[in-house]
Amino acid sequence: MTRSRLYRSGVLEQENFPATEAACHLADPSVTLWLDFDAPTAQDLAALTTELGLHPLAVASALDEDHQRPKLVRYDRHSFLAAYTVRVTDGALAASELDAFITDRVLITVHRNGTTDIDALTARWDATPDLAKAGAAFLLHGLLDYLVDGHLDAVQALDGQVEALEDLLFADRVDHTDLQRRSLRLRRSLSRLRHLAVPMREIVAALMRRNDTLLPYFQDVYDHVLRVTEWTESLRELIATIRETQLSIQGNRLNTIMKKVTSWAAIIAVPTAITGFYGQNIPYPGFGTASGVWVSTLAILIVSATLYVLFKRRDWL
Repeated sequence: MTRSRLYRSGVLEQENFPATEAACHLADPSVTLWLDFDAPTAQDLAALTTELGLHPLAVASALDEDHQRPKLVRYDRHSFLAAYTVRVTDGALAASELDAFITDRVLITVHRNGTTDIDALTARWDATPDLAKAGAAFLLHGLLDYLVDGHLDAVQALDGQVEALEDLLFADRVDHTDLQRRSLRLRRSLSRLRHLAVPMREIVAALMRRNDTLLPYFQDVYDHVLRVTEWTESLRELIATIRETQLSIQGNRLNTIMKKVTSWAAIIAVPTAITGFYGQNIPYPGFGTASGVWVSTLAILIVSATLYVLFKRRDWL
């Protein structure tokens, strides 16, 4: 399915017309078009390739299902943008490629299998109709704003998960295996988001230099890109800190356990030593009498209690 829009002199006049009518509409110099393709084939883009002079390499990149690095490439008659929409699903980052062909009067977006919320994108354009007179630059700004705000929402969701990990880290009972699994999954998602967000700085910066009319609006998008990248970097460092803290806590708890085990072993060794000593086959004070039993029992209790109090004061028990 192809979705489309026609702006004439900055006013939205028509929607969802066939892509085959694009050439007829472009005969009017006051017209700006947006065409959207969901999982197109080479035949779907063939007519536009001829009419708009789309470069074969750009068309091949748009049709290729292998994920590519976010980029902005300039050709003779148009520019080609490769970017990604992102969302956090079940605690993990999911990314979908969105490509765009950009000319002075046409914006063509290409995505696959309904992975892009086109209604959210058109709503972004409808929210600022006063900018539509800028032509394709207006459409491009809305697209970038939609993409970068998606990155911002994703990093905010991941931030909430990191905070949950911090609270879980100092809980009374911690499943360290689950904590480690969640922290590694978060780190993987943040690394993926970083790889998608960092190149957007170069892309937006390059577009800012080409659009003086909407420069303040592209500057706002650029500020959001910087916020996403800086936020992502800080969260990645925080995940590493959480992991180091978890290992330190585990080490401290292991030391505490070893101190307790050692202390109880020392206490248990007292009756073993005394009863073993009195088990000698030689006469000793109280040998063969009831008093000898009471003396040995009293010695066990006194020495064991003394060791317990001593270890307790040193916080070994």
